[in-house]
Amino acid sequence: MRTPISRRVISAAAVSIAAALTLTACGGSSNDDADTAAISLQNCGRTVTLDGPAERAVTLNQGATESALSIGAEGQMVGTAYLDDAVAPQWQAAYAQVPALDEKDYPSREALLETRPDLVLASYSSAFDDKAVGSHESFDEVGIATYVSPFGCKDKSKRPPVAWESIATEITDYGTLFGRESDADTVVTQMRETLAGIESAAPAKGKTIFWYDSGTDTPYIGGNAGGPQLIIDAVGGTNVFAKSDGAWLDGSWETVLAANPDVIVLADASWDTAEEKKNYLRGDPALKDLTAVRDDAFVVVPFSASTPGPRLIEGASLVSEQLGGGRA
Repeated sequence: MRTPISRRVISAAAVSIAAALTLTACGGSSNDDADTAAISLQNCGRTVTLDGPAERAVTLNQGATESALSIGAEGQMVGTAYLDDAVAPQWQAAYAQVPALDEKDYPSREALLETRPDLVLASYSSAFDDKAVGSHESFDEVGIATYVSPFGCKDKSKRPPVAWESIATEITDYGTLFGRESDADTVVTQMRETLAGIESAAPAKGKTIFWYDSGTDTPYIGGNAGGPQLIIDAVGGTNVFAKSDGAWLDGSWETVLAANPDVIVLADASWDTAEEKKNYLRGDPALKDLTAVRDDAFVVVPFSASTPGPRLIEGASLVSEQLGGGRA
């Protein structure tokens, strides 16, 4: 029988990875890489140009916010928005230095423009919609640069495969846009070193894993082409939805019951907490008899640590440690 995986373990893992990832964020906002040279890079088929490193950036999703904070760019930010859950402990002090325009949603276009940004960054293309803050073109017209995560390109054909090296490329983009290239290099190096340790430990070798994001009638699950799959691969496990193409998609309880997974990873988000999902699984007449539910073999990961970006390695570390892989 497996022993229950406690929140004490989760806390220990969070502290461990926080120490590893604090890096430049707690080391001040020295912008020693910055210069006045013009910046130009390709992003989702568009060219992002700046006269020099961003000095008044606004981030519109938690992933974008934490990407900027991970390289110590809080001193070059004038606004943030839209949290999925709590900002990672290692970046909370830096986050507190930046005005939050709206922590629960996108800000109004007017509120955003009042900050006089020179760069607006988002994790999802939905941010740059007329129903949100406005299109990329509308910002071009007023001389404001925009950037969206390559994993969130509106044109899906322009999205790179979700891979650790693709995540490294996005972090490098942030380093370029903020003139903090060496800080970005440090984040990428730490990510690769941590990943190597997790892969070596492979605590989920021989285990099947169900990554449960949300939903009851139909489970919303981690498929074979997103952050959850990268983490499952890193810890050496097998995704019960490995044949389901996509990062996040609707699964089926029939598949879960047939697979009878050894471990269930629960995304902990403000809109659907891990405890709510545990209660549902334990209360369902069929699901309560799953091996993982009966043995309390749950792993809890903040939703923000399951999406591609600098925090995904924290998600991998949390899963590894809760499965007995030790601190990465």
